[in-house]
Order: sequence, then C-alpha cells, then structure tokens
Amino acid sequence: MNRQQIARKVHRILNKLYPEPAIPLQHRDSYTLLLAVLLSAHCTDARVNKVTPVLFAKASTPQEMIKLSVDEIERIVHSCGLGPRKAKAIWELSRILLDKYEGKVPNTFEDLESLPGVGHKTASVVMSQAFHQPALPVDTHIHRCAKRWRLSSGRSVKQTEKDLKELFPQKDWNRLHLQMIYFGREYCQARNHQPHLCPICCWIPVNIS
Repeated sequence: MNRQQIARKVHRILNKLYPEPAIPLQHRDSYTLLLAVLLSAHCTDARVNKVTPVLFAKASTPQEMIKLSVDEIERIVHSCGLGPRKAKAIWELSRILLDKYEGKVPNTFEDLESLPGVGHKTASVVMSQAFHQPALPVDTHIHRCAKRWRLSSGRSVKQTEKDLKELFPQKDWNRLHLQMIYFGREYCQARNHQPHLCPICCWIPVNIS
C-alpha cells in the first residue's frame, strides 16, 4: 500500500464518520473567528469557548475592542494561557483593522499574517472557514495523525501541510481539516492511544511502498 492508497482509504473513513463537521470554535463572524483562533494557540477549544462569550459580550467588533484596555482584555482571556501576549495582540490587531482595513478582516494570507499574533495556521483557519478559500491548517491533532498514518514524515508542520495538500483534492481541504481534528480527538489521541482500536491506525501498514 502506498501513500496515495492510504490517503484514499483515510478519506473514505473520515467522510463516513464526519460528513458535515462543524467548526469547533464558537464565533459570530470573521472577526470573532479570528480572535477565537488566536486564543486557541496552546489552549483547548473547550476553554476558548468558555472565554469568548464573556469577551464578545463586552466587545465583538474592532471598534468596541479598542475601547477596552489591554489589561481588561487580559483579565478575560488569561485562562487561555499567554494572557499578556494574546491580549496585546487582540487590541493591536483591532486597531490595525480599523486603521488599515475599515474595520474588516482582510481575506488574503499576506494581510492576515501581517497582523499581530496571527501566524500561518491562524490565517489558514480564517481563510478556510470564514472566507471559504482552499486551505489546510495543520494543528497538533492533524500533525500527529498524518505521521501515524504514514501520510507525512512529521518533520515539521510546514512539511505535513505540503504532504497532505499533495495527497488530497483541493476542494476537500477545508472539510478534511475539521475531520482530522475530530478524529484525532475521538480516536487517535496523543496519550494512551490504542492503535488496534483506532479505525485508521488498526490497518496502517508498518512500511509503505
């Protein structure tokens, strides 16, 4: 079995298990999605989803956000980890959106990645889920699964993204991203993983052609 054959079988299983995967981060629009993804760095989605309703009740637009102080934002988001850094990034990117983009979230990778606190993965999620542009954000779940399934060497997140994009049709990238996240959480966890009980790992060959 080669990588392409593994990818096709993986794709069939994921489509059966998660035909219409929902975005796990609660949000209202592209701006609130951007902030939720930023907060999710080194933090669980479940924790972010407890914090964002409180934050968005106070400020759900760039105009409202810059009226808060960085300290006020930090007090709300501190439980997500890296509180000072994330609070400062949220305030600064909100100001930049107002100054440079008329308060709207830009819809290009270049512009998104120029914003404070926004790296390639965050930009990819926003491009994929807010603007429905082909993107394949790689988080820890996807990186782990791709390596276990012999779809990538796992040397880096960047390499994993490149390998997966070569194996799966572009039209399926946005859904595949969510499918792999859900599968990684439910069946292919980082700890106490039991390959013989995993619907994919149980048949993955040790060596591929």
